[in-house]
Amino acid sequence: MRITNKIMQRNNLANINTNKMYQDKLSTQMSTQKKINRPSDDPVVAIRALRLRSNVTEVTQYYSKNIPDAVSWLSVTEDALKNLTQIVTNMIAQCTKGSNGDLATSDREIILEQLKALGDEVYSTGDADYAGRYVFTGYRTNTSLSFTEEQTLNYEITEQLDSTAIGMVTKVNTDELLNINSSTYQSIATDETDVSSVDVYRIRLAYSDCKEGAIPSISFKQKQADGTYADVTWPGNGVTITEVHSYDDPYTQTANDPDAVIYVPETGELLLGQNRYEELMAVRDEVSTSSVNEGEIRVTYQKESWLQGDLRPEHYFYCKSEPGTDEEIVYNDDYLTGDPEKQVIEYDVGFNQTIRVNSTADECFQHGIGREVDDLVDALQNVLDLEAVQVEIEKLQETATGADAEKLATQKDAVEKALTLARDKCQKLFESSITTFQGYLDDANLCITNCGTRSSKLELISNRMQNQKTTFETLKSENEDADITDVAIQLTSAELTYEAALMAAGKVMQTTLLDFI
Repeated sequence: MRITNKIMQRNNLANINTNKMYQDKLSTQMSTQKKINRPSDDPVVAIRALRLRSNVTEVTQYYSKNIPDAVSWLSVTEDALKNLTQIVTNMIAQCTKGSNGDLATSDREIILEQLKALGDEVYSTGDADYAGRYVFTGYRTNTSLSFTEEQTLNYEITEQLDSTAIGMVTKVNTDELLNINSSTYQSIATDETDVSSVDVYRIRLAYSDCKEGAIPSISFKQKQADGTYADVTWPGNGVTITEVHSYDDPYTQTANDPDAVIYVPETGELLLGQNRYEELMAVRDEVSTSSVNEGEIRVTYQKESWLQGDLRPEHYFYCKSEPGTDEEIVYNDDYLTGDPEKQVIEYDVGFNQTIRVNSTADECFQHGIGREVDDLVDALQNVLDLEAVQVEIEKLQETATGADAEKLATQKDAVEKALTLARDKCQKLFESSITTFQGYLDDANLCITNCGTRSSKLELISNRMQNQKTTFETLKSENEDADITDVAIQLTSAELTYEAALMAAGKVMQTTLLDFI
């Protein structure tokens, strides 16, 4: 076969161009420090690169964003819960002091002020927020736990209780003793026979200062003789609920009527006569029917006046705001179905792995804490008021004579009897409150424990994500990144080869067929 100059020229140019393309490829790898510049360079490397990049991006999201955000949320929650435990611990300390029967008036005044301050502070702690999101309000992170200012807003609230919510309250009837002063003592005829103490059963609602004129309803399931359950609602079924104001002595009325159910709006109490108490205490849940709670007692009432610091009912109960109007809003309707949704906030912190970051208000900031403080403050204030009247009578006795002296002596005996009863009530209430507050403290400590457990778990996940991030970044680098030393050597070799090819082609192409003729 005859090799012409044209063939030689074409072959030389093809080889030189191939070498030039190889040199250009190495030069691109040198500048980009990547093995490939387009998928067609190496499809296997390209596919693997896409997968590894996706893994690195996902791990980076977990490790650099989600996990730090979850850590911050848990930290804010834990700090708030620690404040709560400190407040409740201080309440227990004040109850321990108050349970001493030999306290001076100044000691009671100090305890009273301490309890008021602690009561004002306990729910403020629940308004802790992280990055503008309230941490104890479930999914409603844009709504504070308590009202931030006084407000008039009508709520219809349904509390779902059981027989353990029924307790006993002692009321000391002091008649007109607290009205005694230098200008009124002569017209007050109160003596020892007018002073008494009564014990009545009650359901203490979550709120005081409830709506006047709006009679609550009580509904429950009553077991029949044939073993079935009938729905019972009061008022109804032969039972009436009567509204009686606190200044009209509803406690004595209840004690004297075994069939009474009395609603006291100022104190947020439902007082029960003996027969009604026994009827509600007979309500029991059947173990064999897990899907139905026969032991539930529902109390529905209304409240429209809210003070700063009052807990918002939508975080705790099935309720309606502005019921019966165009502005009606229903909250937590699933609470009545027996299968309420737990408002758990979870963060994605790993591949197919989530962690809960929030604690809900009903787990730690219960209404009972503030309501227990209210009872203690009322009992202690009653003792202080009676002690002040006693001091006033003793001052008047220093100058009184004749009939005035006799009247003051009678009134003093009545005050001393009332003080004995009030102090006894106060001491017993403080003693029982120690146990009550200890229960709330246990709940708060449990929340702290759960929060700490999540934090520890999150730390382990963070360490693992850090290792996975390093591993995926290493694999990604090994897959995509070029070895600069190796590329530099190959590029130098290609450049030398290219220059040598040019020189050789130049010399060969100078020789033609004519040189051999």
